[in-house]
Amino acid sequence: MAHYFSEQPQTASRPGSVDLVLPDLHLRLETDRGVFSPERVDLGTRVLLESVPPPPQEGDLLDLGCGYGPIALTMASRAPEATVWAVDVNRRSVELTARNAQAARLDKVRSVHVDEVPEDVKFRAIWSNPAIRIGKPALHEMLTRWLSRLTPDGVAYLVVQKHLGSDSLQRWLGEQGWQATRAASRAAYRILKVTR
Repeated sequence: MAHYFSEQPQTASRPGSVDLVLPDLHLRLETDRGVFSPERVDLGTRVLLESVPPPPQEGDLLDLGCGYGPIALTMASRAPEATVWAVDVNRRSVELTARNAQAARLDKVRSVHVDEVPEDVKFRAIWSNPAIRIGKPALHEMLTRWLSRLTPDGVAYLVVQKHLGSDSLQRWLGEQGWQATRAASRAAYRILKVTR
């Protein structure tokens, strides 16, 4: 079975579009089958984008698991001087985010495969609706890899559904030495704030 977290989705392409409507932003985004939530902007993503404080206005920011780009494009719109790295394992997602950023004239979005981010890049903010369904070992490995690249004053915001283990993830982050607090809670989603 093909998953949105496959590198090359086997699902046949069927392009579509969704509207991302936030108080400060309205974008039409190109979507496709084989990526995360192609029919509508996922509720968890919406809760994240409506709950987090503005991102740092300069430096490098990260959308971890970018899908077709709603988080990355919101970060770039809210912090036009910052460089926003939009990363995903799914090549179709990376291409969609690049096209959506170009269409929105957000030219500081760098949409790349997870293995194409230069090692020396550190992030002042990470926003993510992480792929919980990849399983705990892969999720923990992914978060360890990217959270370790936060700057000393950097902050990550992760949205996790309560029923998919937000509380256990918060505990695990604490056990790894991170400061993990619940920044918001809405519609069965938790926003976890993670700092050093």
